[in-house]
Amino acid sequence: MPLERLLPRLIAIVVLSVVFVAMTMAITAGLFTSLDHQVAEAMHGIWQESLHGLFQVIAELGGLELTSILMLALFIYLWRGGFGADAMVVLAFAGAVGLEVVYKLLFFHPGPPLSISHRDGPTLTDLLPGSGHGNSFPSGHTVRAVVAYGLLAFVIRRLGPSRAARFLAVPVATVIMVVVAFGRLYLDVHWESDVIGGLLLGGIALVAATVWLDRPIKAEN
Repeated sequence: MPLERLLPRLIAIVVLSVVFVAMTMAITAGLFTSLDHQVAEAMHGIWQESLHGLFQVIAELGGLELTSILMLALFIYLWRGGFGADAMVVLAFAGAVGLEVVYKLLFFHPGPPLSISHRDGPTLTDLLPGSGHGNSFPSGHTVRAVVAYGLLAFVIRRLGPSRAARFLAVPVATVIMVVVAFGRLYLDVHWESDVIGGLLLGGIALVAATVWLDRPIKAEN
């Protein structure tokens, strides 16, 4: 693909990055505090015990285990299909996860109190010291869902074995992203600002990944 056709995506990466940094500054200044608490209280008010199990399952869709397995499968599929350089696109997922972890280590933004949050889906990260009680920006589940399912949808749209798969790839991925993001709010394990931050960071990584996949390639002599 000519570089000129990638320009809108390159601009989108810059815009999303600026918005992400600006949001970080706004959170530090307390501009999201009131809205965060309002949304958390609203979600706490509509929570139903009968739906708890469903939303724990939904949380697994954005869990580190499942999304990592999907990215490993994508890597193997592209590598074995002769797309060795393209297989490196999964590094966008690893980079986004790494940046999310760094943010949570360095950026002070405690999540919702345990008094209103509900038990999340089971994950191996629960075994880590201090898990679930530290900083919560951005939402890791949201970051991983956007990058993993967005990348899968992009590849399926290009290489899908059937017309139905290519047609359904983007809508299905979008639905998964939305329900995972909503689930973080419904369980009150993340503030609304955490989820928005996760969408932004995931969006940056996803768009960057599509730029790599559509990069200009010199024809072999």
